[in-house]
Amino acid sequence: MEKSAYKIHIIGAGISGLIAAQILENHGYHPTILEATNSVGGRVKSDIVDGYTLDHGFQVLLTSYPAAKKYLNYDALELQEFLPGATIFKDNKQQTIGDPLRSFSLLFPTLFSSIGTFADKTKILKLNTLLKKKKIAAIFKTDETSTLQYLQDFGFSDEIINDFFKPFFSGIFLEPNLETSSRMFEFVYKMFGDGLAVLPKNGIHEISNQLKSNLKNTTFKFNSPVKQVKDKEVVLQDDTILESNFTIIATEASNLISNLKNQETAWKSCESLYFETDKRVLQKPLIGLIADENSLINNIFYHTSLATSTKNNKELLSVTVVKEHQLTDLNLILRVTEDLKRFCNIDVKKFLKHYHIKKALPKLTNLQYEISSTETKLKATVFLAGDQLLNGSLNAAMIAGERAALGVIQTLEDGLIVDELTSEYSS
Repeated sequence: MEKSAYKIHIIGAGISGLIAAQILENHGYHPTILEATNSVGGRVKSDIVDGYTLDHGFQVLLTSYPAAKKYLNYDALELQEFLPGATIFKDNKQQTIGDPLRSFSLLFPTLFSSIGTFADKTKILKLNTLLKKKKIAAIFKTDETSTLQYLQDFGFSDEIINDFFKPFFSGIFLEPNLETSSRMFEFVYKMFGDGLAVLPKNGIHEISNQLKSNLKNTTFKFNSPVKQVKDKEVVLQDDTILESNFTIIATEASNLISNLKNQETAWKSCESLYFETDKRVLQKPLIGLIADENSLINNIFYHTSLATSTKNNKELLSVTVVKEHQLTDLNLILRVTEDLKRFCNIDVKKFLKHYHIKKALPKLTNLQYEISSTETKLKATVFLAGDQLLNGSLNAAMIAGERAALGVIQTLEDGLIVDELTSEYSS
């Protein structure tokens, strides 16, 4: 049978599914992607509202992700850079800290900030040096503890943990108590140190759009939610049955496979709210961290501090909430508006949109960086993809998609195909 004649279905047009399709295409196959919504991207999506580009949650791309460097054309994305630091709102004051070795403008604000002790600042430099030298493979072989315990064991003061590390990494890990694995902390910290935090000029969805545009022999079937996956067939919600030689599930699999009903992935959620303001309280592209336990807000960012495609002369402010609450949508908007004024002295001009992202990141233990292609096989003809197989990151989503596709190819070609992941894993 010609390679193009094999019926290979990928469920989910998120990052992992798109990468899986690319690998299959690279080897001569013509897959079909079944997507429940009307567009690609999964969690990596954006909307246009009142002339602003609104990402589904505050997201950044870390340019040092090995898989992202491999699969994305950074130049074409017109990446806009964040400064390597943060502005901390505490006691009605703003103080900026950052990495002066990477941005000289942050040297004096960091040195003279009252955030943390002098010993804390030397320990940050020590941590930077340690993780620059530590290979990714070594990070994911290190015994796990919580991020909070890791920071305490490293000798950081409670002050800098509460004022910087907690609000900063709570926004990344989407949980307020730094319970996330220390492996993830070391990996993300290393990625920040080795590269840049950036956003595409046209929003985070441009990453998904670029991956889709690279696909030349993949068929997309949008608005096609799947009910069940069996050997050799996929059943859609409308009971349409599709013959399938191989199926890659690049989404939550527990509801699609009968014997996985009790193995549903736990997820972390977050809420993002977007507002229009007349002016910025942060002039530079720095994330704002609210270091007050009474604030519901975790972080803020003015997207208009970057060069964006926005066609509006006002300022776009995003607000991230990761703490649990029982507020209605309306009361949440009112509370966030009040907190912006109280803790950041920000007056909101206009509310734009509220995103409640219930499945923002998988909640995982025993985090891994790598997975073999054979480990993605669930059944003889069914393979799994998605960052929930490894760790919650765009990098992991790409690797898992790659591995699942290689698993299909190895099965078809009797194991003659060589794994494709670059040696950057060990860097």
